[in-house]
Amino acid sequence: MSSSEISAGPRLLLLAGKLGYQTRSFAEAARRLGVEVIIGSDRCHQLDDPWSDAAVALHFEQPEQAAARLVEALGGRPVQGILALGDRPTVTAALTAHSLGLRYNSPEAVENCRSKLRQREVLRAKGVPVPAFFSFALAEDLQLVLSRVSFPCVVKPLHLSASQGVIRANNAAEFRAAVERIARLLASPEIQVTREGELNRLLVEQYIPGAEVALEGSLDRGKLRILALFDKPDPLEGPYFEETIYVTPSRLPPAVQASIFDCAQRTVEALGLTEGPVHAEFRVNDKGPWVLDVAPRPIGGMCARALRFGPERMFLEELLVRGTMGLPGANLPRESLAAGVMMIPVPASGILEGVDGVEQAAATPGVDEVEITARLHDFIAAWPEGASYLGFIFSRATTVEEAETALRRAHSKLQFSIAPRLPVAHPVTGRNSF
Repeated sequence: MSSSEISAGPRLLLLAGKLGYQTRSFAEAARRLGVEVIIGSDRCHQLDDPWSDAAVALHFEQPEQAAARLVEALGGRPVQGILALGDRPTVTAALTAHSLGLRYNSPEAVENCRSKLRQREVLRAKGVPVPAFFSFALAEDLQLVLSRVSFPCVVKPLHLSASQGVIRANNAAEFRAAVERIARLLASPEIQVTREGELNRLLVEQYIPGAEVALEGSLDRGKLRILALFDKPDPLEGPYFEETIYVTPSRLPPAVQASIFDCAQRTVEALGLTEGPVHAEFRVNDKGPWVLDVAPRPIGGMCARALRFGPERMFLEELLVRGTMGLPGANLPRESLAAGVMMIPVPASGILEGVDGVEQAAATPGVDEVEITARLHDFIAAWPEGASYLGFIFSRATTVEEAETALRRAHSKLQFSIAPRLPVAHPVTGRNSF
């Protein structure tokens, strides 16, 4: 297909905080479908552009200005769809869609999801089950804050994702230590440079015991279609909450799964979400499902590769592009095989000096692929400061048990060499990195 033919066809706006592997996967899926991709990103505009089509440099912490910049950059070219990857671009996407008359979630609905505190407030007001919670400013007297805490509890920032800065506390001493550690993280150059809002406040919520699941869905005019329900077989009991294994289909009883699906539909309705991908996290116990988090975006990182649809086993990225652009094939069912993904955990913070055993891990029966995404000689952070994994392992099998076992066996063959890093002052803030 010639470039002129592509430019005359449908266009997709793809907004991404990073021009990494997830962005590339969505862009390539769109282009395979003959869809022209226009990328908006908050990457530094002075960096070399790795794309054949120039990405529009945006500041997602200023969504109104970013949306206006994007509309201006389009120069009147018609656009048929918009997708946001990650949490930061979602408000810009909503404002841009409103300006262009595209089907998307309303700006208010997206704002309801951006802050963990705001999301909790909206859901509680609508009767959707969420943990008991309150918020406080870091400048407040901790002794007075402690008078409001019931243990065990979970302390977390209002905006960070991937469980970054999320810590369980079982008593007053652990609570104080958690607050001090999260405060240091929020004051670090790596976080300050993002210009996220409300970095001076924390959320405290009741710890909810039970099994944890992740739901991947897609909305069409408010109707939620369940694409996959993932079990998280490793216990996520704290003190930190780094995720590892997702496997699907879920092994929970059908009645429990139905209760999760019902809760998910009630949740998106309460938040006002109506269009596009949804990623949601729930805890489930004898009182039913509890909402942990809902985001109007697809699953993060490379995890989408765990999901394939239809007889041609298309990836989730292509399915979502088809749905966004109104192309046929968006309603194909997920394949019948069980599937799993391991987000390779970070054992310790430091400089990644070497990786061994990748070929042996990839040769493990049931394993589809092993992808190491962390770069050699870069700093990697363990949780709760961390937010990026060492890589991903993917498996497929006849049963969920086999898919999970393949991931664990492959992971056992990997070895990572991590060296300590000396503190280095950030060139802008002058503060030492964590």
